[in-house]
Formats: sequence, structure tokens, C-alpha cells
Amino acid sequence: MLILGIESSCDDTAAAVLKENVILSNVLTSQDSIHTKFGGVVPELASRKHLQAIHPVVETALEKAGVQLSDINLIAATRGPGLIGSLLVGYSYSKALSYVSNIPLIGVDHMAGHILSIFLGRTKPSFPYIALIVSGGTSSIYLATSYNDFQLLGRTRDDAAGEAFDKVAKLLGLSYPGGPQVAGNAENGDPRYVKFPRAWLSEDSLDFSFSGVKTAVLNHVNQQRLKNSELRINDICASFQEAIVDVLVEKTITAAKQNNIGTVVIGGGVSANARLREVFKKRCDAEELSFYAPKPIYSTDNAAMIALAGFHAFNHSGPISLDEDVYSRSQLG
Repeated sequence: MLILGIESSCDDTAAAVLKENVILSNVLTSQDSIHTKFGGVVPELASRKHLQAIHPVVETALEKAGVQLSDINLIAATRGPGLIGSLLVGYSYSKALSYVSNIPLIGVDHMAGHILSIFLGRTKPSFPYIALIVSGGTSSIYLATSYNDFQLLGRTRDDAAGEAFDKVAKLLGLSYPGGPQVAGNAENGDPRYVKFPRAWLSEDSLDFSFSGVKTAVLNHVNQQRLKNSELRINDICASFQEAIVDVLVEKTITAAKQNNIGTVVIGGGVSANARLREVFKKRCDAEELSFYAPKPIYSTDNAAMIALAGFHAFNHSGPISLDEDVYSRSQLG
């Protein structure tokens, strides 16, 4: 089966062609240069750029895969969660392709794509496993028992981890997207410079809260400026990053223990963070847990993971009606 995957949930327009679980092409166009001057994604601008990019990106994906639209057996498109305007561009385009070409359509939850993105690589886990999905839009823990069964165990109560990275980067005068900028500066910083707070919430809670650590960074910066002290950007970044990593790792390990699961998987844009992967590997080794992380190219938003998740969803439940619409919040769990 040849699957055309289409992804437009935020500010990246992506398309991919898979032959079941083998990637034939994976194309993405980024809008980072457009949103950088605003310090974050501007939804209206993102939607307009998707309109311009969606057809050329799909055409390029088909060309690189060496196939034509008539060869495609299934179209898999992101239905949500994400920015409604952005989602509508990719999903409406996919509906039109499905209708005029008589190709079945499957709507994919973006979180399912991230949960299953680990299967795009050579090393694959076995079910069940605990999946931490962490990005600019979400920080959530799932129990994955099959390709189509995911139970939500915990989620952020306020800022997502990636959102906190972006806001701290903007506060420190770093460019967008903030995650890679903070991580880059943190490499040359001291993570013990400031003991930023870790929000553990109630005992055994698997929910996250990152608004407090973001505010703590703001307070520290303001105090330093009032004293006319030099802002030690690298050390602040390292200390902030360590606070985020500690909470993400410990709560995910706790989820594995609570559910007696021996495998941990991470996904989402923030999962490309080298320090997060390093700490996860050490902690999982110490707890005798198997740890899996996708290649960074499959950690961030991409259409290959949407095609893969769509393939399994279609095999499970068949195509969806063209009357189905997009949604802003994940419907998993």
C-alpha cells in the first residue's frame, strides 16, 4: 500500500509517501524565517503560507517517491490538534484530493503520529510502552498498547515544555524557535547556576506544570537587571533546561513504574533535545528500562509519521467520511 501523508498542524507544511512502513519521500517546508521576527507563530500568517506551499510540497513528495497520485492507495492527513486555520488548509486539500481521485482518506491525530514516530527508524520497540510526547503545543504521557490504542496518563496544566523554551528564549533575547537556541547556549552553561523550581504537583501525579519555572526565570532576569549585573545567558539556559528535563524524565519514569511497563519512548520536537535524551538514557539504564528515541528529523512535525499512523488507523477502522472536520485539541485518551 502506498500512503500519501499530509501535515499542516502548525507552521510546517509537510508531505510524505510511504510504502506501508518504508519511507519513499519526506518533504517539509519551514516557516521559521517568517515567524522569527514575532518571536512565535502568527496563526494567520501560518495559514496563508500553508496555502502557498501545500500543493508544491505534495507534488515534490510524489516526484521524489517516483510515483503519481493515481498510484496512491490512501491519503492520511492531520485532523488535529493544532491551529485550526493551518489544519484546515492541509485537511481541506486532502479532502479535495480524495474526492477527485477516489482515493480513501483517513484523518490522523497528530499525537498518534508522534507516539508511533519511533517505528520510522530501524530499531523498534514492542508494545506496550510509555510514550512522552513533548513539543511546543503539548507535554503528555501516554500508555501505548497497540498501533491504535493510547491511554492518556498525564498532561500539562499550563505551558507545554516547548512553549516554555520559546518564552524563555524570547525573554533572554534569543531568536525563534527558542528550543534549539536555549539548548545551544546551555551546552556552554552551568546547570547548577540557579536552582529553578521543579513543579512535581501532588504525589504520584503525572501532570506537568511549567509556568512556574518560566516565571522564576523572569524574576531572576529582572533581579539581575535591577542590580545592573551581567546576565549569564549560558548559565541561565543550562539551569532552566535542567529544570525542565528533570521533571519530564522523572514523571515519565514514574509512569512506567506505576503501570509496570518496561519500555519508554519519547517523541515531539523537544525530544530532539540532546540533554533530554542523555538524561533519559542514564535514568532508564539505572531503572533497567528500555529507552527509544526517534531520529531528530522524525521528532519534529513531519508527514511520514502521519502517513504511518494513518496506515494503521485505516487497517483498524477503514476510511473516514469527507464530512469529518478538524479539531484543535487531541482526541486521544
